[in-house]
Amino acid sequence: MAHPDTRLSHAQPTERPPATWDPALRDGAQMMADTLAQWRAQGPNPDLWVFAYASLVWRPEFEAAEQRLGRVYGHHRSLQMWSRVNRGTPEQPGLVFALVSGGSCTGLALRVPHRQVETLMPTLWAREMPNPVYDPKWLSCQTAQGTVQALAFTLSRRSPSHTGKLDAEQYRNIFKHAVGRYGSTLDYARQTLEGLHQHGIQDHALRALLELAD
Repeated sequence: MAHPDTRLSHAQPTERPPATWDPALRDGAQMMADTLAQWRAQGPNPDLWVFAYASLVWRPEFEAAEQRLGRVYGHHRSLQMWSRVNRGTPEQPGLVFALVSGGSCTGLALRVPHRQVETLMPTLWAREMPNPVYDPKWLSCQTAQGTVQALAFTLSRRSPSHTGKLDAEQYRNIFKHAVGRYGSTLDYARQTLEGLHQHGIQDHALRALLELAD
């Protein structure tokens, strides 16, 4: 079997641009099927790499066979996605992280062995895409051991879930008041900062945002 880096670094998965960014009009099941088809096209018996940039870093809910520090270019970690259930409510929306275009992002590349991918994908999809808001993309992830093509859940700036630029007072209000079924936006942001720190990843922008809550 080819080494995973060699196999995946040369893969060029075919992605179809979304017809709409409205999650109510998107077919999440078809998006998962398309993503699995793209993965299968990567070569014989490919493993799956998943790029973790926020809660997948500190609460992946699956055991990766391997994890590596990795960096992707062209997207950055951003606390600019509305959450009206998990970390907020319709009346007091909270925030969760997304990968948004521009800049770069350091996170973890998590490897799922080939034989486990078909079983894991529905669970991963239910976690990341309960509403098909994200755009799944294959991003080149640079690691010390080589470049891998990693599945990442990105957010278009055209999505209605993208907040756009928020000012300091908006963040203060959200950190103070937004609580959803999984807890507060503030706790989620702090857990993410701590999870990144445990892997030696510094996010100065997030640290500066959290200073607004002090």
